[in-house]
Amino acid sequence: MKRLRMICGAAALLLTLPAQAATSRTLTLRPTQGGALLTGTLTVPKADELTGVWSSVGRARLMRCAPSCQVVPAVPVPGTLTLNASTGYRIVLGGTFRAGQKVSLVLRYRNAQIVNLSATVAP
Repeated sequence: MKRLRMICGAAALLLTLPAQAATSRTLTLRPTQGGALLTGTLTVPKADELTGVWSSVGRARLMRCAPSCQVVPAVPVPGTLTLNASTGYRIVLGGTFRAGQKVSLVLRYRNAQIVNLSATVAP
């Protein structure tokens, strides 16, 4: 009985520990015609998929660009994903942005993890 309580206690402790969160290095928004391109690096503890990105302007477009760009429902994140104008996957926000503006972003991953990040609009 005592051993069962110890096992249950250990299991409860493991369930209450926070999961490793997705992180990012500095994110930047590069203005484009009619919006902004998200650049930077996203890192997750294990392979996952990015299923949505939102800002105060609305939902961003997830795109696969090989050879031409098409909107996709998810972007694979194999652990580390680099985003810029020359990578195979891109995230584009519509709207008007001004240099130096800080934009809050909400990222949702397939495993239902939601991450709040911030990006600065480049000059």
